Amino acid sequence: MDVTEDTVRDICTDAVFERGERYLAEGRIHEIHRVDSTVTAVVSGSRQYDVRVDLAADGFAPWCDCPYDRPGACKHVVAVLLRCLDDPPADDGDRLDAALDSADDDELRAFLRDELATNTDLRERFLAGVGEPTSQSVGELRASIDRRFHETNPEYHVVFEPIDFTQWFELANEYREQERHASAATVYRALVESLDDNMERVDGAYDHFSRAFSQALDGYVDCVATANRDADAVTDAVAFLEERVTAGTPVPADHFEKAAVELRAKLGEQAEE
Repeated sequence: MDVTEDTVRDICTDAVFERGERYLAEGRIHEIHRVDSTVTAVVSGSRQYDVRVDLAADGFAPWCDCPYDRPGACKHVVAVLLRCLDDPPADDGDRLDAALDSADDDELRAFLRDELATNTDLRERFLAGVGEPTSQSVGELRASIDRRFHETNPEYHVVFEPIDFTQWFELANEYREQERHASAATVYRALVESLDDNMERVDGAYDHFSRAFSQALDGYVDCVATANRDADAVTDAVAFLEERVTAGTPVPADHFEKAAVELRAKLGEQAEE
């Protein structure tokens, strides 16, 4: 997708576009980098915000960890895209490829192993990418997601800003691409449980958390139905969803009920086969 003033305007409101222009003019963009079509940057506002856009994607696939939850992209994303329009960062893709091509295989393997040994999230994504099933339980995955809620506002119980759940959704997607739907379902269920149990803490960016919850729940239902031809396994999943209707927070209750109905229907279809 070409970065033009019109394509940037298409993904935001007029007011946000003007604020993005002002942020660019004020020099608020820092640490901007590009590899292929992916651009990452840090934009200063009330605090430092991480921004990511894909210049080749339809609508630029914008992401920012600011609390903006209104229609369209935020001013931080707009500022970065306008910077790419006026003064695009150099593409480090060729440099990265050259470094990888020239790296010693043993040294590269040792480096990767050291990184995987100390970074649990990266290790899980790597193992998923090479076709290994998840080694983490729902509880272990939940604990890492719950920590993100606590780290967002450690002094208070309330969460005012959106939380980036990308690493877990990407992990689930990786498992789905490997057709390891049971592992993907484990990740989705951890997201569903954590989001449900922490929803009452949310006091801002409601659309962000609602979208994440719906995406995780839909993914869970799809993966359970795909992975489990065993009626008992689907029955257990239905029981989990039905338990959440009354045991979880009030807002998502209708969603759990609809998901349980959908899975029960799939269970009936499997019984007829």
